[in-house]
Amino acid sequence: MRADAQRNRARILAAAEQVFAAAGPSASTEELAELAGVAIGTVFRHFPTKAALIEAVFMSRLREITAYAREMAGADDVGAGFFAFFTEAVKQSTVKHAFTDAVDSDDEAMAAVRAAIASAGADLRDAMGDLLTRAQQSGAVRPDITTAELVGLMIGTSRALEQVGPDQQGQQRILAVLHDGLTPRRRPASST
Repeated sequence: MRADAQRNRARILAAAEQVFAAAGPSASTEELAELAGVAIGTVFRHFPTKAALIEAVFMSRLREITAYAREMAGADDVGAGFFAFFTEAVKQSTVKHAFTDAVDSDDEAMAAVRAAIASAGADLRDAMGDLLTRAQQSGAVRPDITTAELVGLMIGTSRALEQVGPDQQGQQRILAVLHDGLTPRRRPASST
């Protein structure tokens, strides 16, 4: 792909993410093209259908968060990396729910999107499992949490953040409670 075509594609994806996050996947393609600074024909040259565009945005997000999980698994302080990943993934999930609702629809065009996302989701789950294991081995995360339970906590936490809306202090308290719950319990020192 030529450099200008790559730039256009990147601008379209960034605009799609912003427009879809604000108005959902049913948002106007014209609005998206205007925000990206490209003609509507350019959008359709890169993404012939809205399903293809939703898939590209969703896959881009999944690849980014998977790469971040792998990066944090290799961090010097893997415990801090784990909690940084958890926070970022939860915050991204609040935006992702609009896409998930569109992908989960009965629309036949979304069947291929679901298959592609399932594969990328498996990669993310593997990366999260590796990060969790390393954080547990370092003593930063309680040893009895599984990857499946971690995924459930992330989904629940992202929904909780949606409930408090833009209240940053409320969001921080929710994340602090989860952080405390994931941290191993320290036994009090014996008083003998």
